[in-house]
Amino acid sequence: MVIGIGAVMIANDMKEALHRSERRGGFSLAEVLAALLVGSMVLIAVLGIYGRAEQATAAVNRKLDSSRLPAEIIQRIAEDLDKVISPGSETKITIENKYKNGYPAAILTIVRTIVDSTDKEQTLEEITWLSGYDIESDMDGLVLYRGHTGMTQEDKLLDDQRAEWEAGYPLVPICSGVTFFEILVPSGEKFLNKWTGNSLPKGIVVTISFAEPLETPTGDYEVAEEDRTTRTIAIDRTRRINFELAPPEEAAGTSNAKARSI
Repeated sequence: MVIGIGAVMIANDMKEALHRSERRGGFSLAEVLAALLVGSMVLIAVLGIYGRAEQATAAVNRKLDSSRLPAEIIQRIAEDLDKVISPGSETKITIENKYKNGYPAAILTIVRTIVDSTDKEQTLEEITWLSGYDIESDMDGLVLYRGHTGMTQEDKLLDDQRAEWEAGYPLVPICSGVTFFEILVPSGEKFLNKWTGNSLPKGIVVTISFAEPLETPTGDYEVAEEDRTTRTIAIDRTRRINFELAPPEEAAGTSNAKARSI
C-alpha cells in the first residue's frame, strides 16, 4: 500500500515537471509582439544612421566634384596659353563675352602663326574655347567646347585615327551644365570684356561655375560669388624684363651712404 502511494506521488511530480517544462519552452503573444517592436526600433535606428552617413558622403563627393571640374578646366586653359605662346612664332589672342540663353558666355581664341620661306604667314596652331547653348541637350546651362586646328597635331595617333566625319567638327564638347563662363582682361583697376588686336594682354581672369543661378533683388538670375571658381592666368610669363642700370657715380654714392649709415 505504501509502495503504491509513493508511485502515484512520483508520477504526479513527473507530470507537473513536464507541464512546467512545456510552459517554459514557449512565448506568449505579448512577449513576441514586444520583441518585434524592440527589433523594429533598433532596425529603424540603424537604417537612419546609415542613411544620414550616405547623405553626408554624397554631399562631400558633390562638393569635391563641383570644385575639381572647374579647376581642371581652368588648368587646361592655362596649359593651352603656355603651350601656344612660345618664342619663334607670333601669337594673337581674341576674347569676347556675351550672354547666351540668359547665361554668361565667353569665347577665347589663341592663334599662333609663323612665316615660311616665301614670307607667307601660316597658321601653326589655333585653339578655341567657347560656351554655347545646345538646344538638343536636356540639361540646363551651356556646353563648353574646345577646338584645335592648324598644322600642329596634339596627338598624332588619335588625329590619324579620327573618322572623316569628325574632321568637319573641330569643336569637341568638354562638359555641360555650365551656368557661368567669363573671361576678362585686367586693365588697371578695370576689367575688359573684349580683347582684339595683335598685342597680348598681360593676363586674363577666367571664371566658371556649374551652380544654379539665384534670383537677385532686381529680378535677374545670377550665380553667387561663392559658387564661382576664378583664376588669374599670366600671359607670356617668360618674357624678358628690361632693367635700367644706374650710372656708376650714383651707384657709388649709394654704396657710400650705406657705409656711412653702418
